[in-house]
Amino acid sequence: MKLAIVGAGWAGLAAAVAATRGGHRVTLFEGSRALGGRARSLPTELPDGTQADLDNGQHILIGAYTATLQLMHEIGVDPRTVLLRLPLTLRFPDGQGLALPELAAPLDAAWGIASARGWSIADRTSMLGAALRWQLARFQCEPSATVAQLCRGVRPRVIEQLIEPLCVSALNTPASRASGQVFLRVVRDALFGRGHGRWGGSNLLLPRVDLGRLFPHAAAQWLAARGTHLLLGHRVQQLARRDTAWDIDGERFDAVLLACPPWEAARLVRAAAVEAADWLAHTEALTHEAIATVYAMGGPRLALPMLALHSSQAAPAQFVFDRGQLGGPAGLLAFVVSASPRDRDTLQEQVMAQAAALGWSGLQPLQTVVERRATFACTPGLKRPAIQVVPGLLACGDYVEGPYPATIEGAVRAALSAIDLLPRA
Repeated sequence: MKLAIVGAGWAGLAAAVAATRGGHRVTLFEGSRALGGRARSLPTELPDGTQADLDNGQHILIGAYTATLQLMHEIGVDPRTVLLRLPLTLRFPDGQGLALPELAAPLDAAWGIASARGWSIADRTSMLGAALRWQLARFQCEPSATVAQLCRGVRPRVIEQLIEPLCVSALNTPASRASGQVFLRVVRDALFGRGHGRWGGSNLLLPRVDLGRLFPHAAAQWLAARGTHLLLGHRVQQLARRDTAWDIDGERFDAVLLACPPWEAARLVRAAAVEAADWLAHTEALTHEAIATVYAMGGPRLALPMLALHSSQAAPAQFVFDRGQLGGPAGLLAFVVSASPRDRDTLQEQVMAQAAALGWSGLQPLQTVVERRATFACTPGLKRPAIQVVPGLLACGDYVEGPYPATIEGAVRAALSAIDLLPRA
């Protein structure tokens, strides 16, 4: 088939690789000049005048991201080279928190919970009891349940040091509003499932390179070598159905895959004037959460490449990454603030004060990046739009129907599912 893919983020690039591998002829449209969408490289000038590639947001992968890791391997990116593997570790600057050992699942989770620093016997028992209940229930719960409701009976220290960090990092939605069912799927795959190759599902995989080199740039080179047309800086204006074919800005295609953000996909579906009222209603009903990354120079070398932080209204960052331990310049720290509605200047000021309270004096803000619509709000009972809009017109991305929240793995899996719906060459 002659296939048009609109959007060259991780979903669009993954779809293009899968479609090309399946024998389709692909044209890939991207409205910006950058690859990667909401997980892309960001050229930056450091205080000494040198250039560095940061990211528009600090991302991590986990060993349970099997589709993403397999796709990286297929296009010639060795995950073992570009990713730093760590057992799941949620340590705080004071040394408290959880660290899983190098054991097979679920023994690693059980041992990590039983030996968590700063937790009382009652803390550990409450978490082990909850994990056992979730496993006996086959990781299913009422569709209306929030993560907070799912964790009734779990002690406050465990909520603060494990549940909230896991929930906000995976779902980008606070536990009080986040979907319990989606959270359980993440817990099942991460803590009780097998990962990619020898990596455990719960392993943290921290990028050693900027996000562009992690996948998008290599994918574009792989596609170009196989004849894919990649049109950067081309925002699609017109989409229309022509009998059994589709017209995009004057060019005819057999099928179209919308791999752009949901608001852009809705714009094009409306322009096409197809019968897709339910799809549009579900897409336009999505609400979105912001993610901010505050980069600062002059920081200390942290005890680990990633630390969890005690967050509050006045101290909003939930995690800090030592980019100096991840291939970046020494002293560069990246503070992550998930699900925050604050403005850029307020966030930066509060995060700098939060760092100073930890004794990290001398930090100077370098750049603060706020993605206002980084993810959809993953709330209970949310009806996400289908992959097929109408026959021949598909959509993919981290927001379409599927078991995962708005993650890189969710976007990649949606892309592969969309391509599976196309007839084989």
